[in-house]
Amino acid sequence: MEDTVKLFYEDTNIREFDAAVLSCEPVKDGYQAVLDRTAFFPEGGGQYGDTGWIDGIKVTDTREKEGKIFHYIKEPLDVGRKARGKLDWNIRFERMQQHSAEHIISGIIHSRFGYENVGFHLGADYCTMDFNGPITKEQLREIEVEANKAVFADIPVHVRYPDKDTLAQMEYRSKIEIEGQVRIVEIPGIDVCACCAPHVCSTGRIGLIKLVDMANYKGGERISMLSGIRALTDYHKKQERARAIGNILCEQEEKLVDAVEHLRQESIRQKGEIITLRRRIMKKRAEETDVSAEVVTVFDEELSGEEAREYMNLLLERGAKVCAVFAGKEETGYRYVIGSKAEDVRPLNQRLKEKFGARGGGKPEMVQGSLTGARDQIKALL
Repeated sequence: MEDTVKLFYEDTNIREFDAAVLSCEPVKDGYQAVLDRTAFFPEGGGQYGDTGWIDGIKVTDTREKEGKIFHYIKEPLDVGRKARGKLDWNIRFERMQQHSAEHIISGIIHSRFGYENVGFHLGADYCTMDFNGPITKEQLREIEVEANKAVFADIPVHVRYPDKDTLAQMEYRSKIEIEGQVRIVEIPGIDVCACCAPHVCSTGRIGLIKLVDMANYKGGERISMLSGIRALTDYHKKQERARAIGNILCEQEEKLVDAVEHLRQESIRQKGEIITLRRRIMKKRAEETDVSAEVVTVFDEELSGEEAREYMNLLLERGAKVCAVFAGKEETGYRYVIGSKAEDVRPLNQRLKEKFGARGGGKPEMVQGSLTGARDQIKALL
């Protein structure tokens, strides 16, 4: 069986084609069919295989093995017949937009910093690129502007198949060692790179490049990018969210930052007031608590954060010999703190561990932990 004719290299804009079915064999979850010619690009170069239909039968994936392209389908095709292939063009074009944009970003970064693209993933939602050097947020913004200028210039994207002598004289990016004929994708003045994937015919078809995130990764940077229709879709979503927030705050979109900052400051002020009021209430309750017991034990499901420890200290200051404060509920468990200015409270903690499986520890003057148990039993034990 001869190698599959790759129509996607002849014209990346082919959406439908006719071909002969050379083979169709059963595999897990369906069949794999080989055609004499295809416009379906197989997985490669960081890009997923194309999807679509062959005579109305769904193509879920496309892969290449030893020069033959296998189309993974849900139903069988008769060998020897003529068939009509149709790409899921929206997905293919979207992927070409992302991949061509990646070449522009990688080319700019390589030219400006000398960094290599050491990882590329074109997912269903985001495109990520890994570079082996640091990039600042200011530099990322400059790269984004330069990349979009390349898009607006509508530069033709060239594909070449240089011979070995010509290739040896060329400067081009490549992430792997390539055997056989090397396919070079060139965006003049921007990037020259070995690549097996289909690309847009000119940079203007990318539409827009938006670098949406950046994170440190293995000593370099991982950049997340949205291009073309993905960038537009993301803009629509963010605009809808901004309008929704504006409606909630009764504020215009351009004033949302100031409105949110005002809300944040108001929240900080209110939290401070709440803390002050809770401390006053806690102090009042501590003043009304009987501290004459050998172990003053308090249960309060409303205590949060460090309040249990603060409550304990208030009771110790009033003269409690030993004080145990339990925050939480019997159904969900308690957090506790036990303290004393004169006694070693670790034996009490040990008894809680033996009886209730408590987890925690501390110093002679104070222990902390958590447990689950009946309130009356805990109080009786202490």
